[in-house]
Amino acid sequence: MKELIEYIARSLVDDPTEVSVTLRETERESRIELSVAAEDMGRVIGRQGRVANAMRTLMRVISSRQGVRSSLDIV
Repeated sequence: MKELIEYIARSLVDDPTEVSVTLRETERESRIELSVAAEDMGRVIGRQGRVANAMRTLMRVISSRQGVRSSLDIV
């Protein structure tokens, strides 16, 4: 999951070196924190949050197959 989110974010932003993805896992939950440069925040979120929601949907599909809950925080 972490690699997928990182790949999507790096392909969207102008400065891919500023992309940072942190994975925090517990027994039943995965939390991914995505950090990008301030100028690229709008690209990652998208209009009305469509890009962010699409990334969350992909995470939900992957995590449901693994039997865990997941969340994506864009900071």
